[in-house]
Amino acid sequence: MTDVSTSVLATSSLHSSKVIVPVLGAGDWIGEGDTYLVEDVLPPELADVAFENLRKEVAWNVMHHRGGEVPRLVAVEGEIDADGNYPVYRHPTDESPSLHPFSPTVSQIRAHVERALQHPVNHVLIQLYRTGADYISEHSDKTIDVVRGSRIVNLSLGARRTMTLKTKKDSLHDGDGPQRRTQRVPLPHNSLFVMGLQTNARWMHSVHTDKRPEGTKDPAERGARISLTFRRIGTFLTPAQRIYGQGATEKTRAEARPVVHGGAEAERLLAAFGAENHQSEFDWDEVYGEGFDVLHFAAHAAPGEPAEDGGEVVSAQT
Repeated sequence: MTDVSTSVLATSSLHSSKVIVPVLGAGDWIGEGDTYLVEDVLPPELADVAFENLRKEVAWNVMHHRGGEVPRLVAVEGEIDADGNYPVYRHPTDESPSLHPFSPTVSQIRAHVERALQHPVNHVLIQLYRTGADYISEHSDKTIDVVRGSRIVNLSLGARRTMTLKTKKDSLHDGDGPQRRTQRVPLPHNSLFVMGLQTNARWMHSVHTDKRPEGTKDPAERGARISLTFRRIGTFLTPAQRIYGQGATEKTRAEARPVVHGGAEAERLLAAFGAENHQSEFDWDEVYGEGFDVLHFAAHAAPGEPAEDGGEVVSAQT
């Protein structure tokens, strides 16, 4: 439950007042109430070796956003069916890493995640925070390809880092309205952060940089962290680079259409991503409902779009 003694006292620049930022954990109401933290998800025999196994097994990539290196290493794995079709998760990046089949350790972790979640997951974004200087900017996950009604989950291994959640700026009233609400959730080794889509819609989340000297940190905060973000994806690519499913214009494999590269459709999808990132009452059906077949974007983001989820043009290949 919430430990008020560890809540963070922050200064409000708008009102020059002190506000208490709750530090939340397992058993607490997080975000819109559809989000929670589960500790000790993996059995000890897996939790004790998973971090080092992943460092060796995973095909780590350096990502770039607007020409600069994203401050963490990333990899993408997923479920590839017998015909070679695989899930695609689109979000702003210069170029996304190739999608590989689930590696042995990820497959073991996936089974425990699905058991805790009570629904399947078919895609994982794996990120290595090498030191406290690595971080991920404030953002909301893009849901064009995420199966509606599912949850997005983040498994943490290694060093404890803190997830910061803030309500979106458009939730504020004009004038002397309320501050953006903030919550902080430390993510210890072998914990599962389960985020509902209502929280994703109304809150942004981030992992801030932590440049404190290692010697001043709690032992559990020292060293590297690996996070695995599992999603249930409803949009798919064929080996021939045709796209179908929830987020595409055609919904079935038989009607799959060739992917689009750049152009006006890419600009429209980037604008849609920007809207989802900033609107707390984002209308999924109106913005995404007709579907998009774009896969590769021009090498720039929508205005104000952060480098998130691993980077900015999606190009998942087997």
